[in-house]
Amino acid sequence: MTQLEKLTLFYDGACPLCQAEILFLSGRNQANLLGFVDINSELFDPQKVGVSCEAALAAMYGQFADGTLIQGVSVFPEAYRRADLPRLAWLFSRKPLQPFFKLAYLFFAKNRHAISSLLGPAALRLVKSNSASSSQ
Repeated sequence: MTQLEKLTLFYDGACPLCQAEILFLSGRNQANLLGFVDINSELFDPQKVGVSCEAALAAMYGQFADGTLIQGVSVFPEAYRRADLPRLAWLFSRKPLQPFFKLAYLFFAKNRHAISSLLGPAALRLVKSNSASSSQ
């Protein structure tokens, strides 16, 4: 098996669904192969990353330890692989499904705050309650 290099995910911390996904992934980050940076925080440096805040708000970005950037749907299989979620990694990397995932992701990215206001609080509660019960 090839060694995976660390991947830093840049996410919108003001989006409850995004927060839920990051909380879920961080709970599965036992190998410490994922890093997380809220693009709304002082930890996000657009100059250093090479991505403006506006671009980072428009699409999910990830950056490998070697500095290589990936964006959009291609971030998900890489993140799931590092979070030891092989089935999700496999699903999100299927070429025939890419057009569907890209359209769905574009729709979500443009409407994430409206979608999150409906689904985010419940998703966040679910992830928090699962992480609390698994740590007991």
